[in-house]
Amino acid sequence: MKTIKVIKSIVDKLPYPEKGQDFYRDQSLTGFGLYIGKRSKTYYAEKRINGKSVRTAIGRHGQISTQRAREKAQEILGKMATGLNPNDEKRSSMARGVTLKQAYEDYKETRKNLKPKTLYDYDQIMKAVFASWHRKAVTDITKDMVEKKHKKIGTEKGPAYANLSMRFLRAVFNFAIGKYEDSKGQSFILDNPVKRLSQIRAWYRIDKRRREIKSSDLQSWYEAVSSLTNQTLRDYLTLLLFTGLRKQEALKLEWEHIDLKNKTMVIVDTKNNVPLTLPLSDFVFKLLKDRKTSDAKFVFSGEGKTQHLVEPREAVNKVKRLSGVEFSLHDLRRTFITNAESLDIPHYALKQLVNHKQSGDVTAGYIIPSPDRLREPMQKVTDKLAGLIGIRQAGKIVKLAKRGQ
Repeated sequence: MKTIKVIKSIVDKLPYPEKGQDFYRDQSLTGFGLYIGKRSKTYYAEKRINGKSVRTAIGRHGQISTQRAREKAQEILGKMATGLNPNDEKRSSMARGVTLKQAYEDYKETRKNLKPKTLYDYDQIMKAVFASWHRKAVTDITKDMVEKKHKKIGTEKGPAYANLSMRFLRAVFNFAIGKYEDSKGQSFILDNPVKRLSQIRAWYRIDKRRREIKSSDLQSWYEAVSSLTNQTLRDYLTLLLFTGLRKQEALKLEWEHIDLKNKTMVIVDTKNNVPLTLPLSDFVFKLLKDRKTSDAKFVFSGEGKTQHLVEPREAVNKVKRLSGVEFSLHDLRRTFITNAESLDIPHYALKQLVNHKQSGDVTAGYIIPSPDRLREPMQKVTDKLAGLIGIRQAGKIVKLAKRGQ
């Protein structure tokens, strides 16, 4: 490190190194200096604080004058003499200025295990609900703002969407509280403003949806499904009813996870991130065996970039028209669970069939899920559903005549 007189005329003539950095100290102001890289010359202030050498950048030559850099260095060195670390102050200032949009981007970067559908929903909420807050510092978003926004969303877009939006915002704030700290490890956000909704009981009460397909409607529903000209759509809807799988679990089902020899299938991409191995009942086994092809990756192939079926909305609407039965894809899961429960299937077996977490149940933690243990319960549910849709008589599967297209 060389000692020079740090003035503009001299700094202008200092060469750029081919590699690394060259450091220069000012001969008159101790702690003031300059380091030069391949393309830039940067002024700095340096002093020992609590026994450690601390260096902080002041500004680049050409963007700040040499005289102003010297004056800034004197100010900074004075603060450093009292034990203040200017780098901590910079980090603190940057953290205080973090916007909601930046916090969300950092949140996504950290939470790498978020499912694509979840990310899509979060992106839409940021665009549709919090667009006007993107540039606001998270420290400037108050409880009053949250309360008013929640009420506004509930009026304009509905109570359920308002609650969903605020649960999302709460998650981002919880992340920000842990992420952005001052030099002493203290968060700048003292409280999550979304807590206001709980404190004043402002969350909208949303009754859990309980719709299912009634037993008396199942045969009409299945006849309408059977009339669909697209076999992939027919099989997809049927599989949902006979397995209780969620929409995306079935859409992304791959042949490599189907074991026709041992009559099992593995659902890898589940809602709770716990892989699920299910036994195949005789009906589902036949459905999958008939579908098996040598070159397809997904059980329900599609022509888009995902390579699998994406959205069967048109098929669902057609089945509604033909059968007169109102239903959603998740209603098929409820129908499966309701019929399984009516058969007095053991509680733990039913939970495992539909991959529900056994929250707070110590005993459940000792039970090792096994497809063989679930084979009989799965077959019982299949037999009941098959009877309700009218395809079983005396233990045999009867093919129904199709309705008009």
